[in-house]
Amino acid sequence: MLDRSKALVSVAVLVLTFGVSGCQTSSKDNVFDIAVEEQSGLRQVQSRTFKTEDKENTIQSVMTTMQDMGFVIGNADKELGTVSGMKLDGYQLRMTVSVVPRTDGEMLVRANASYNNEPVDSEAAYTDYFKVLEQELKLPAQELG
Repeated sequence: MLDRSKALVSVAVLVLTFGVSGCQTSSKDNVFDIAVEEQSGLRQVQSRTFKTEDKENTIQSVMTTMQDMGFVIGNADKELGTVSGMKLDGYQLRMTVSVVPRTDGEMLVRANASYNNEPVDSEAAYTDYFKVLEQELKLPAQELG
């Protein structure tokens, strides 16, 4: 009986594997076909520039801001200009912030958050983060665009 159950499970796995791989998917089902406007709009919500050439101070301010907002810093790489952290309040709120120098004497700061492994696309959430970062840097943030 046990061998028969194993055989049935094996057949079911094979049928599902070949059945799914043989299915034609529409371009709507492809995760890489997200509209360019949506991605561009989200990047604008997630990004600000600051009139400073001091990358190290900007990264330090990003870390301080995240800690002030309750994040525990998990990784910070000053060379790459990235800081990652997580809030430990019974839910999984993760955020990675990157700092990139621009040629015009500004720093581009982009925050990317996820809540329970779902991307955060709330403009208000990013606006709140950048308000606190502005106070820490003592510089006004400029929106992209």
